[in-house]
Amino acid sequence: MITANDIFTISSQKQFEKIALKVFRFQHENNQVYRDFCDFLKVNPQQVKSLEQIPFLPIQFFKSHNVVSNTNPAQVTFTSSGTTGMITSRHLVTDVSLYEESYRSGFSQFYGNIEDYVVLALLPSYLEREGSSLIYMVEDLIKLSNQSDSGFYLHNHDDLIKKLTELDKAGQNVILIGVTYALLDLIEKHQFQLQNTIIMETGGMKGKRKEMIREELHEQLCKGFGVSAIHSEYGMTELLGQAYSLGEGIFECPSWMNILVRDPEDALTYVKAGKTGGINVIDLANINSCSFIATQDLGKKYPNNSFEVLGRFDNSDIRGCNLMVL
Repeated sequence: MITANDIFTISSQKQFEKIALKVFRFQHENNQVYRDFCDFLKVNPQQVKSLEQIPFLPIQFFKSHNVVSNTNPAQVTFTSSGTTGMITSRHLVTDVSLYEESYRSGFSQFYGNIEDYVVLALLPSYLEREGSSLIYMVEDLIKLSNQSDSGFYLHNHDDLIKKLTELDKAGQNVILIGVTYALLDLIEKHQFQLQNTIIMETGGMKGKRKEMIREELHEQLCKGFGVSAIHSEYGMTELLGQAYSLGEGIFECPSWMNILVRDPEDALTYVKAGKTGGINVIDLANINSCSFIATQDLGKKYPNNSFEVLGRFDNSDIRGCNLMVL
């Protein structure tokens, strides 16, 4: 039996691999969709001895199947964003406490105590629909901050400009989490010079603006907010873990999450460090669904296990997960 404590106390790559292989066998046995996929690939779970031998379920399966590894009812169902008529992903979460522990511990690992920050959120497209895992996370972080100034902003830019300016001037540590197009809208209305604020973009133009390469986007945001770096969050509906970038678009994973980069021409082989390919995510917090997901994101991984997101495969749906076009 694999427990939450096993997952969230991983402290070495060897330990990660050991638990990942246990999770793989558990999900092969208990997840019908994943087992059928492994059977299609003629994978014998007893012969899988390394991370590279584990099959990664294409993320598109979340649009057509209930990807679960137990028979418990869903406590919450997260859905992906999409334009009208687009088939969206559904992630049935049977134990939401795993998601809560994942993002709480992940935030702490990268940023320290949440109570040290006022959390401001500018996430209009997510607030205007049901089932956003990002809204669930940010709403909880706002509550955990225990700061009366923390909160969501929709289209009330004037109020946000006033609040952000006052807090920063007072020396208060602030995190402003925003969807990309809304952050650009904000700096078009007001140019800031912030000293104590972290700007964290979650990606996605949501059809509101032309997609931009990361370097151009971050340059505009740095100039508009008067900061030296733009932070980013890499997460998605189908996972429970998040990776964070503290600048330059270089992401790092929490200890229960990792990525492999597959050959874009051969999904069952992997490219060397520094080479571009498809991003496969291992998210051990997602034990009750599927922890091994082949995304439609393009990226590269570096020898220190950090990684970069470079765009999306051409035939994939455009949606917000901190993704820029090539």
